[in-house]
Formats: sequence, C-alpha cells, structure tokens
Amino acid sequence: MQQQSHRVPEQDARDRSSVRKVLAELGEGIGLITFNQPEKRNAMSVDMWDALSDILDAWVNDPQVRVVVLTGAGEKAFVSGADISQFEKSRDTAAAQVEYDRLISKGRAALKAFPRPVIARINGYCLGAGLAIAMLADIRISSNDSSFGIPAAKLGIAYGFEGVERLISLVGPAHSSALLLTGERIDAAEALRIGLVNQVVSASELNSAVDKVARGIACNAPLSVEAMKLTIRQAGLDLDDRDMRAVELAFKACFDSEDYQEGRAAFLERRQPIFRGR
Repeated sequence: MQQQSHRVPEQDARDRSSVRKVLAELGEGIGLITFNQPEKRNAMSVDMWDALSDILDAWVNDPQVRVVVLTGAGEKAFVSGADISQFEKSRDTAAAQVEYDRLISKGRAALKAFPRPVIARINGYCLGAGLAIAMLADIRISSNDSSFGIPAAKLGIAYGFEGVERLISLVGPAHSSALLLTGERIDAAEALRIGLVNQVVSASELNSAVDKVARGIACNAPLSVEAMKLTIRQAGLDLDDRDMRAVELAFKACFDSEDYQEGRAAFLERRQPIFRGR
C-alpha cells in the first residue's frame, strides 16, 4: 500500500479548540487518533468525545482506513480520565450525570461500533474514562511505565455498567472487583498478567511495536479482518442478542471476494498478496 500520509481535515464540532485536542492523521492504511490535551494529561472533555465521534464517522466508510491507532499526546498519559474541571458544572447530580452520559454516548458508540480493528497505544496514565476507551479497542499495547486504574470509588461516583461489563469480560470478576472496589492503580506488568493489555514493551519501543502490529493488520484482507472482528464481537454477546445473519453475510462476502482469489494466487506464486477490500 503506497498511500501518502496526510492530515485528516478538521471535523465540524461545537468548539474548534476542542477539535484540535483530538488530532487525526491517515497514512498507509493506518488512522492515528491522538488525544491532545497534555497539560491535563489528555483528560477527556465532552467536546473531545464529540471530536472523536466526528473522526470515526468520517472514517467508517473510507476504505483507505484499515486499522485505527489511539494514543495520547506527550509522555505522561494515554488518557488520565474524564476532565474533572467539568464535573462541577456537568456531573454535580445524578440528573446531570444522565445528561453527561447522553452527551458523550455518541463518541463511545462510534468507537464501540467501528468495524475495523482499533489498537490502543498506551503511554503513561490510563485511568477511568481512559481505561474505558482502551477497553473498547481490540488490542492494547502498553509501555512498561504505564499505570491503570478506575478511581471512581475515590471520587464518590460509580463506574458505568458498560465499562464494568467490558472489564469483567477481559479480566474476570475477581480482578475487576480488586480494581473497582479499591480504586488503586496497577502497573503495566500486572495489567499484562491479568489480561488487561495484550503486550508490554519499553517506552522507547512502543511506537515501533504498535506500528508493526498495525501494518500487519493493514496488509491483511480487509473483508476478512472485518468479518473476524464482527464475529468476535457477536461471540461476546448473549445468544439471543447475536446477529448471526450479519456473521453469515460477512463470511460469504470473504469467500466470494476478489481478495480470496488474490490470496490463493499469491500463496501459490509465493508472493505477498495485494488486497483491495473487494
């Protein structure tokens, strides 16, 4: 894929300054989204959630985007949590919290539903809302100096059901209880041990390690990758909630595709396949 790297145009949003706090870049099949508020350790504001949604909505039907990498600006944090400076105004009561959840739900939904693989490149603090974002990724790769936690109990609030459900699916109820009830942080080695992250590397190797995985995915057959992400997602749902028709259609699309013919030909000819997503 000889795709020229380029900046994604700024998306429309309520606050242009907040859009700049979520940067987007696309090159060689890899979309890079950077949470860009390092002075607040990339804490997520409502407008940053809006910007994330706008970027993903712009990419969802773009065949050039074969994999997305999420990361945080600077060396201190992936995302250190929700922007607590907004709590007094937007999360001061249960009713206000309902409205806050509504405002950020579009961004969460866009990330959860994104059909292509998402990798979280975790550097530094990955806490609260930051961990919720990372858990919505398909693969999590962390630097060895990162730390993880859900400090909700230390703030007098509760972690949302969706985040708790995802946490349990990744690490099980025992480790989830330890994280949620104590509110304490764990280091990268412990996160790897309990299955919260897939891989831990040194801070100096983080970018190259993620790039290697992302490029490997971007070179695979897009229809196959999407079908397998869809199947993994459906397998994690309750039996009655699964869309087996969608799984069946994705499965058939792979076998009827030009890419399947290309994959077979490349294997016989002992060369690298060139997949076009059709």
